[in-house]
Amino acid sequence: MGTAVFLVAGAIAFGGGCLARSRYERDCLVTEEYRIVSEKIHGPGKTIVFLTDLHNKEFGDQNCRLLDAVRKVKPDAVLSGGDGMVAKKGNSDVEIPRKLLTELAKEFPVYCGNGNHECRMVWKSDIYGAAYENYQAALENAGIRYLANGSADLDGEIRIYGLDLPKSAYLPRSGQIPENLLKDALGEPDPGRFNLLLAHSPLFFEEYAAWGADLTLSGHFHGGTIRLPVLGGVMTPQYQFFYPRCAGEFELPGRWGERSRMIVGRGLGTHSINIRLNDKPQVVVIRLCGLEDGKSEKS
Repeated sequence: MGTAVFLVAGAIAFGGGCLARSRYERDCLVTEEYRIVSEKIHGPGKTIVFLTDLHNKEFGDQNCRLLDAVRKVKPDAVLSGGDGMVAKKGNSDVEIPRKLLTELAKEFPVYCGNGNHECRMVWKSDIYGAAYENYQAALENAGIRYLANGSADLDGEIRIYGLDLPKSAYLPRSGQIPENLLKDALGEPDPGRFNLLLAHSPLFFEEYAAWGADLTLSGHFHGGTIRLPVLGGVMTPQYQFFYPRCAGEFELPGRWGERSRMIVGRGLGTHSINIRLNDKPQVVVIRLCGLEDGKSEKS
């Protein structure tokens, strides 16, 4: 009996410790940097901040801590990967992401793609009404480039695309997309430009690379919720366990010779399963530089 009581008490203490640690981590904010070298980039290169999966999270009053983290980077552009809100059970509160992105747009060029929560407001318009259209219009009125199956140039060398994935992409355990989705939605990319793709789910990296994305920015999986050494993320929102592309940088052969890269952000907020362990909310910084800059930094 004594051993059983000891084990139960130990389990309760461990569980309580994990919950306390998770509460602490959900309010943390880390900035992590990636460097992408491409022969398509010339001159001084560009610095990009990538934010994804905010899910109505606030870091300080009016997201002041998140805004300060972005300002410290002094990016050439801020890219949002979607899921700014939590669109579930009819909830359509978009004020937190709207205010954050509008504030950022006062200081930086901002480009937005859609996640499944933005798209859910379209798929279930009988429930959400004009919530999505009003949100998009508010951001565009603030000068934000809203890329719903569209593209915009950051400069003459870099073109940013935003892909809306269909409901089938977010099926539990395994998603699916039509064979020619990217070409039908976005057209053919320019092989002479650096093609940067906002695609919310990392499940379809092979398709993104084959289409011609030089760099894909994804999120959606919240880093796997709980991250373990060596094993990585434990569970995705689509109930895949130990999926290898929950967070980090990945490579595949590209369409035109250079490697195609994908960076998967761990995101900023949570929903439904409000747990983060060894999985702190993340501001992603990407340094895009040309071959000469890459050589000089290595020497």
